[in-house]
Amino acid sequence: MNRYTKKTFLLEIIGILLGILFLIPFYFVLINSVKGFADILIDAASWPKEILFSNYQKVWEIINFPKAFWNSLIITVLSNIGLVVISSMAAWKMVRTPGKLSKFLFIFFIAAMVIPFQTVMIPLMKLGGTLGLTNSIPGLVMMYFGFGVPLSLFLYHGFVKTVPIEIEESARIDGCSQFGVFWRIVFPLLKPITVTVIILNTLWIWNDYLLPLLVLQDAELRTIPLATSSFFAQYTKQWDMGLAALVLGITPVIIFFLFLQKHIIKGIASGSIK
Repeated sequence: MNRYTKKTFLLEIIGILLGILFLIPFYFVLINSVKGFADILIDAASWPKEILFSNYQKVWEIINFPKAFWNSLIITVLSNIGLVVISSMAAWKMVRTPGKLSKFLFIFFIAAMVIPFQTVMIPLMKLGGTLGLTNSIPGLVMMYFGFGVPLSLFLYHGFVKTVPIEIEESARIDGCSQFGVFWRIVFPLLKPITVTVIILNTLWIWNDYLLPLLVLQDAELRTIPLATSSFFAQYTKQWDMGLAALVLGITPVIIFFLFLQKHIIKGIASGSIK
């Protein structure tokens, strides 16, 4: 039986203090999102004298939040579907056909993870303009495929190694095709890491600002981060509206994360066994 020691108590206190420290920014965002602009400038840390939920109503109308939400949702969902399909199939094929080519391709994809986006930003926009991928949601989704595959493939690659190959061999003996072996046998077993991949990519794509800013010029195509940025101009910053927009934007993804967070550790831990 583990004893409750002073060291354990000290670690718990440190953990609580760190938790409070990380929650402070959320406190500032929440309380200032229901304040007037003048109250924020006078004292941003104080409790609001009058709670103004009208800030959210104004933001909803000014940035056309339902449209921005729909754009973000479509981009995130389509990107996730493509990343899951491409990465899972590629990782499975690399693991099940070991050799120099598979090893080279795996290293090639992993090396892409360390390349900063800024180094490929200008060539990407030139190529995107030539291929007609700019100012369109499908074009942005295709770019997310390229940037998201390395990490997703890396996670799938480690997890596929934990799937017993005997199961696949039995399915082939029973007459299952290679396509059927993957989708009927292997892919259902990849559920933990698939959920992990979806969560990580959702957090990234939903909150991404720079790539949509470069690709989407039409106001009707704006995502939530782009719509929110309109309140923070170079010379004028509407803190009351901007913070309310931030709360509206992060609420869906926080709810999504809280419901599925347990799968992140489970999926990554399972994939790192090998």
